[in-house]
Amino acid sequence: MKVLITREIPQVGINLLKEHKEIEIDYRKGPPLSREELKRAVKDVDAIIPVIPDQISKEIIEHADNLKVIAAYSVGYDHIDLDAATRKNIYVGNTPGDLTEAVAEHSFALMMSLGRRVAEADRFCRAKRYEYWDPMAFIGPKFMNKTLGIIGFGRIGQFFARMAKNGLNMRILYTDVISHPEGENLLDAEKVSLDYLLTNSDVVSIHVNLTEETKHMIDHDQLKLMKPLSILINTSRGPIIDENALVTALKEGIIAGAALDVFENEPHIHPDLLKLKNVVLTPHIASATWEARIQMARMAVENVIDVLVDKKPPRYIVNKELIKDIVSSIV
Repeated sequence: MKVLITREIPQVGINLLKEHKEIEIDYRKGPPLSREELKRAVKDVDAIIPVIPDQISKEIIEHADNLKVIAAYSVGYDHIDLDAATRKNIYVGNTPGDLTEAVAEHSFALMMSLGRRVAEADRFCRAKRYEYWDPMAFIGPKFMNKTLGIIGFGRIGQFFARMAKNGLNMRILYTDVISHPEGENLLDAEKVSLDYLLTNSDVVSIHVNLTEETKHMIDHDQLKLMKPLSILINTSRGPIIDENALVTALKEGIIAGAALDVFENEPHIHPDLLKLKNVVLTPHIASATWEARIQMARMAVENVIDVLVDKKPPRYIVNKELIKDIVSSIV
């Protein structure tokens, strides 16, 4: 049995695979595989552990003659053609869990960095422009008692809300396809419409999956609803925001700033975003804590071992329709 790992991951994952002598590991490091390289690499593998930039398309899946499981090294799986995998009875697994805190912490860090103009002030100092203290330099907002609007009130959104509520006494608004009464009770959070959230929030943070419904969820019309002094944070998926509309909003002062960890055409960054001072950019590192990345490696490998060694569905399965018959037979 052969496993393709498309990029370097924490060693704990490799060690777990090596405990099973029947598994051959094709371990790639360095830059991403090209589409043609990926097509050749998957030809004879039983499992793939891909990372987010790897587009596991229908074409790639059809080139994999023996593929049984795609164990994404991520929570999101929009880079995998789920329908194509399911049609071929290939399990798709992901790595939910410990990165909740990591992503929420990064969202909080982006909020503070943008609001308090940390990155801008850092560049100022490195350019040796700090010659005297200026009482009017790098002034930003106070976040205490302000309103935080969270789009997507799942684990990550609620953890961010907890830090904001308990640390800064921020009012919490959220919008979601479902209600979260426990989060509402613990955080005094209010479920509202997207329009109400955008109109009334000082900080808006995005925590939803990328779907056809959420693509360009934030476009020119939505940005116009936001307060002129508000800021927008995105640590979920880039295409949720229309970047052209965002650039216009930032240039025209429709909103005060944006902090982005993900981009619409990643890894390409809109050239105007690179020029603007009221933007903080990070290269998709919201989950970049040792604790989160180690746990992700373990969970991805556990999905592979479940399928290849233990001959059962992955424990963190995404395409649950493949296990309906199993569940029905147990019941």
